[in-house]
Amino acid sequence: MAEDKKALVLAALEGKPVDRVPVGFWFHFLDDEVKSDAFRAPELTEKLLAGEREYIETSQPDFVKIMTDGFFPYPNPQVANARSLRDFDGLAPLPDDSPWFTRQVAYAKELTSRYGDEIALFYNLFCAGTILKFMQPDPLHSDGFLASLIEEDAARAREVLGIISGDVAKLARRLIEEAGVTGIYFSLQNPNAKGFAKELYEKTLAPGERQVLETAQAASPYNILHICGYDGHRNDLSWYADYPAAAVNWAVTVEGVSLSEGQKLFGGRTVLGGFGNLASSVLYRGTREDVTAETQRLLAGAGRQGVILGADCTVPRDIDRERFDWVRDAAR
Repeated sequence: MAEDKKALVLAALEGKPVDRVPVGFWFHFLDDEVKSDAFRAPELTEKLLAGEREYIETSQPDFVKIMTDGFFPYPNPQVANARSLRDFDGLAPLPDDSPWFTRQVAYAKELTSRYGDEIALFYNLFCAGTILKFMQPDPLHSDGFLASLIEEDAARAREVLGIISGDVAKLARRLIEEAGVTGIYFSLQNPNAKGFAKELYEKTLAPGERQVLETAQAASPYNILHICGYDGHRNDLSWYADYPAAAVNWAVTVEGVSLSEGQKLFGGRTVLGGFGNLASSVLYRGTREDVTAETQRLLAGAGRQGVILGADCTVPRDIDRERFDWVRDAAR
């Protein structure tokens, strides 16, 4: 009898005892995941789908984070061209028939219709603040732009972020209800701008982020919160301690917060991660014995219930996928 991987992962998300600890890793499929635009170049979606299918069928993962390379752009010219808060005057939500909704629902459905009965699939979505940064010329270093909008007029900035967050929330609901994804994998992070305190975050960015998660949780209890530490980005994890989600994933190696410490911080919810995601990390460069030892070390600290092993964030594209099996074998 084949192992029911979907039931295994859902049980882990519910914090129930499991026969083995599930494992999941992911990586990008397009060469430039941020600047690629599948809305203008539909052939990129076919390349993305081909990569997802090949990975699922050859690596047979316990679950899948549906990658959204090419779907990072928010197809609103007003947002794309905005350089100050006044450029957002008159901003309105995207129409229901916008390709931003329909193309992503169709893409997700291609995967859920083929694999949804066998494995859990979580669709990657970004918060409004990250979407705004992605639309800037230098997406990875645009915290200053976001901070400048809020400094200009915090109340108006909250309205703008709320409009975009409303669209993200609507997309989350449609992905769950129409495309049949198990839940969303919702990515956010602290703005690394000087003087950006939690109080300001709560007034401006947090309302929209909570809206997205609350909408997703109303449609499915199986959603994952990702506090992104990509490229060494530091976060105060406590800002998200009460955000609604079944599981939380953060950059253990960047933040210096272990899985067991995270279990306490996030109220006993399921924790996802543990491994570093860089080319210098054990997962990428270590021997099988090294990877086995790291797996056992992580489980010795966090236990085997309410735990899913994974990485801080996306792993390098060229990683030997056999290493994922090393972790899975060691976690049995």
